[in-house]
Amino acid sequence: MNNKNTFLESNFTINCNGKLIDLNKPVVMGILNITPDSFYDGGKYKNEKAVLSQIEKMICEGAEIIDIGAYSSRPGAKEISEGEEKKRLKEVLHSIKHEFNDIVISVDTFRAEIAKMAFYEFGVDIINDISAGELDAKMFPVISEINIPYIMMHMAGNPGNMQNNPQYKDVVQELVYFFSVKINQLHNLGVKDIIIDPGFGFGKTIGHNYELLKKLQNFKILNLPILVGISRKSFIYKLLDISAKEALNGSTVWHTVALLNGANILRTHDVKEAMEAIKIVDMLKSGK
Repeated sequence: MNNKNTFLESNFTINCNGKLIDLNKPVVMGILNITPDSFYDGGKYKNEKAVLSQIEKMICEGAEIIDIGAYSSRPGAKEISEGEEKKRLKEVLHSIKHEFNDIVISVDTFRAEIAKMAFYEFGVDIINDISAGELDAKMFPVISEINIPYIMMHMAGNPGNMQNNPQYKDVVQELVYFFSVKINQLHNLGVKDIIIDPGFGFGKTIGHNYELLKKLQNFKILNLPILVGISRKSFIYKLLDISAKEALNGSTVWHTVALLNGANILRTHDVKEAMEAIKIVDMLKSGK
């Protein structure tokens, strides 16, 4: 990874199987959940036609990365077997690689064997791990072996219990320390292309989430790109007393603040609107 940054401005390039993504200007990662029970789009993409149509839509709207998840990580989500996760992914990845060979594909999994399968059988470009290796001790060695960019997210506990009264003395300080330890472990294994995700909504109260957003700039001390995944989450729609389907405007407000505070990647269901936020904030920052 090439990095040269100040506290206020990052400059990063990640190597995705030879495809270079410059994160000096923020990019959008489009979400594709192939699960029946995700909190917003669960069960929406049930067949190959629906999957490919949604990917084409997100690409046309400006997504540079497509993130595919076959395991729902919403609070209280039902656990599925590794075999079921693998089966769901194989069906979709086969179609995607055939139709969209040039797009950068990320696989959202915390299981090392799934990461290996996705890379060796389908050549996926990024692994997105909600547990930063906490749920599978083999994940870090596998990332070192396959040598592709790794997104590590902070989560307190697991999807089944993460929202059971999460507590921190200082949520920002504790997450910075958590990531610094993980980064050192990965560097010792030779892993260079690392992206951090504070894990909004994963083991945090509404107050914790807003504190993290307000102080997102503090994570720049880690000298790594920052991914923000807040699209239509409950800490937005519960505050506004609306539903996830009505939370597009709130999500865009969050994206805008996150960009102003240093986010490099917006992971979202709504690519077009996220791209618009990037353009507006870019204009604001450039003054042109």
